[in-house]
Amino acid sequence: MTTREITDSEFLQIQKWLHRSAGIYLSDAKKALVCGRLAKRLNALRCANFSEYFALLQDPKDLTERQTALDLLTTNETYFFREPKHFDFLTDRIVATRVRGKSFSVWSAASSSGEEPYTIAMVLSNLLGEAPWDVLASDISSRVLAKARQAVYPMERARGIPPAFLHRFCLKGTGPHAGEILVARQVRQRVNFLQVNLNEPLPKIGTFDVVFLRNVMIYFDAPTKISVIQRIQSVLKPGGYLFVSHSESLNGTTDALRCVTPSIYQKPVD
Repeated sequence: MTTREITDSEFLQIQKWLHRSAGIYLSDAKKALVCGRLAKRLNALRCANFSEYFALLQDPKDLTERQTALDLLTTNETYFFREPKHFDFLTDRIVATRVRGKSFSVWSAASSSGEEPYTIAMVLSNLLGEAPWDVLASDISSRVLAKARQAVYPMERARGIPPAFLHRFCLKGTGPHAGEILVARQVRQRVNFLQVNLNEPLPKIGTFDVVFLRNVMIYFDAPTKISVIQRIQSVLKPGGYLFVSHSESLNGTTDALRCVTPSIYQKPVD
């Protein structure tokens, strides 16, 4: 495979395209990342350079390659029970005080390969059992959503799952699937997957008691953050909660949500 370098002007083209398409801003420090993630596509399509590849992304007839590029550039690492204090708060402060008998809905708005929504579903299955509850998992990447729907993960990805949950909600693979786990059907059937671009008007997805929007805002510039949070607020129920990463903040983004504790915000009750 031939290794190709990306010029400053070519990186700028892709940088601007990704911002227009997904609202994601890549700093100049991400030049090597862009080069590394797209290099295989240049070789597969026999593009002599990144300028030729960028021309393909502008072809209105080639939506498939555009989606492939988005998939490669927007995929982020995730894992089960990431930032566990959030799930403690979900358990002790939200679910424990909910109105019994009412349905409970959670949206994992940047679900990546599925570890976050399945973690949420394990927690809710443990607490709510057969009561009415559901999880919506969305991402801009069709590739990671396809992976998430399979619900199969290498055993090493399960390190963060508490032993009791691992035993109850995961199946250990055997034979050709040795070294893998499958999320149990009772969890999988409560999670619905949908491709959503947070930088565009939201489809009709209902309203939610809790929204997880973690490790996403760091990729948005200030105007995009404001637009995205406005969209999230519109589907958050009064009294509902928004979780962002511990490394993120909504300061300067909205006055409509109250900070309950660092990285957790609440929409006031009307």
